[in-house]
Amino acid sequence: MELACCSCSCSVPGRSSLSPAAPTRRRRRARAACRTRASRLAVISKATAVELDGAAASRALRRRGGGGGSMELAKSSAAMEKLDIERGVCVPFRKYSPEMVRSKVLESQGAIWSLVMRGVEIVWKLGFYWSTLMYDCFIGQDEEIVPFRAMQLRNLLCDLGPSFIKAGQVLANRPDIIREDYMNELCILQDDVPSFPNQVAFNIIEEELGRPLEAVFSKISSRTIAAASLGQVYRATLRDTGEDVAIKVQRPDIEPIIYRDLFLFRTLASFLNGISLQKLGCNAELIVDEFGEKLLEELDYTLEARNIEDFLENFKDDPTVKIPRVYKQLSGSRVLVMEWIDGIRCTNPKAIKDAGIDVNGFLTVGVSAALRQLLEFGLFHGDPHPGNIFAMRDGRIAYVDFGNVAVLSQQNKQILIDAVVHAVNEDYAEMANDFTRLGFLASGTDVSPIIPALEAIWQNSAGKGLSDFNFRSVTGKFNQLVYQYPIRIPERFSLVIRSLLTQEGICFTLEPDFKFLEVAYPYVANRLLTDPNPALRERLIQVLFKDGVFQWKRLENLIVLAKENVAKMSSNPALRGKDVQRSRDRQVERKLDLKDTIKDGARLFIVDEGIRRQLLLALTEDSKLHIQELVDVYRLIEDQIDIPSVAMEVVRDLPTVARDLMLSWSESVLSER
Repeated sequence: MELACCSCSCSVPGRSSLSPAAPTRRRRRARAACRTRASRLAVISKATAVELDGAAASRALRRRGGGGGSMELAKSSAAMEKLDIERGVCVPFRKYSPEMVRSKVLESQGAIWSLVMRGVEIVWKLGFYWSTLMYDCFIGQDEEIVPFRAMQLRNLLCDLGPSFIKAGQVLANRPDIIREDYMNELCILQDDVPSFPNQVAFNIIEEELGRPLEAVFSKISSRTIAAASLGQVYRATLRDTGEDVAIKVQRPDIEPIIYRDLFLFRTLASFLNGISLQKLGCNAELIVDEFGEKLLEELDYTLEARNIEDFLENFKDDPTVKIPRVYKQLSGSRVLVMEWIDGIRCTNPKAIKDAGIDVNGFLTVGVSAALRQLLEFGLFHGDPHPGNIFAMRDGRIAYVDFGNVAVLSQQNKQILIDAVVHAVNEDYAEMANDFTRLGFLASGTDVSPIIPALEAIWQNSAGKGLSDFNFRSVTGKFNQLVYQYPIRIPERFSLVIRSLLTQEGICFTLEPDFKFLEVAYPYVANRLLTDPNPALRERLIQVLFKDGVFQWKRLENLIVLAKENVAKMSSNPALRGKDVQRSRDRQVERKLDLKDTIKDGARLFIVDEGIRRQLLLALTEDSKLHIQELVDVYRLIEDQIDIPSVAMEVVRDLPTVARDLMLSWSESVLSER
């Protein structure tokens, strides 16, 4: 998916916004297109808007459009712009729009007849399945026969084709739409999908290459390595270089089927808008639009190639993560050729342990890589099931299959960090407001009934401590909350939830006693203490001050956890590998780098009167000097910092501090007048 930074809130960390290299022509075009789109979006909403209801968007669209378009066009365009505003990310080169799907499906009489026949097939098969459910309810066996009916639904979706298989995979991660026992059965669709004949696949490869297979590959596997809803994978060897590669081939004639089914999905959704608005707080068409946009992105393998390039850019300086190279000259919209990953799939925990891989070190690397994708880059792998993650023999983690990735804007990342801070501070009212800002609740929803439920879920789970906390139990309780309140899980966050649950599941499979949060917490602590981002500095202050009182114990805990994160990461075998120079470059990360934090803290103490007053009160609380707390903090960091160099940095920064102090003083004088 091609994304770009807007002049508004549409930032895309992890892509062009983080790349130190000069922007490519593709990224410059994206920025220009996105600026144009941002100017249109500004008419509808401020840059910080998260949720916009469909009616308001339609009114804004009519004001803009001068009454030239139809109401239907206005509604569907508004729905897509609503997605952009909610995400804080705009998509200038969109693969999906309801109008485009409609025009492709209704372009000829033959297409219309095909659409009618497909509609009849779907209605007949789904109608028959629905009648069996109604019969179960009538005779009172609806609960007893659920496992069998769930299996029937999975088989029915496979029979209806790739669009329905993909829909089943999406429903497997949507507790706001489908009940848990059906979700568990539909999860099988993520790994067990029928393949199509080899000769058909080889013909598609030759069409995309414009050459016979023998001219490019010296050998190719006679069986598929993996099969998915949209394509399947073979292993081959390049004739010119002898390198082993993976070839991903799209299913034949899949595009017309996808467009046809999306049109039918959206037509059906238009009849369910009332129910969806009542139960989820959004219209059903919006859910279909989210699904359709992601599905058409996965259908274009050139976009997956770009996703791989973006992941390579993000992890280029991280020797603990392996991302395969993509051979763009051999790839196209239906064929993708990538470097072959010679690792051990996480579906085979015995082989990982037998290979002598440090399991705890590998899992630590995996959790840290996942959190970097989510909170640092804002670009994360949306389908990290065990078949898509490999353990390399040197301790690295390798990812494959980048068709399903999701983007979090800078705004959404900051709200997620806010939610963590509010959880730490046990501020459940603000946690509920975070749900609205992230799009889980419609704008204007009364959050007061949700606050006690959130408090019960968090205290029940966090009260057990890190040793017993797990995401699956929290998610199960949250799923119950979803059914009680009008909560809709936005598509990108359903991917976040699935990603965390899947990776936690991998951790438990490889090491039953592994504690996910014992790695996640130290990573977050490290980010809060060392990241110079002003937004994270602000969150650090929120964590350290509760009800205006400085939390000495919390600061000590953060330092201990951050040191633990640095120690775990620096001890990984991948950092002691053959690349000595790369190891040398990472020496600074073998200690907690607090130089910038101390410098910023000193500046804040001098310039900010409120912070200065609070810190002085913390040092003199209860009519006594809290020197021991200062000593305890110093003992924790004395082996992590070089006092002379930190002092030199602070002195070097004094002119800037003096200027800020003068500005602050002059502002206070002027405000008093």
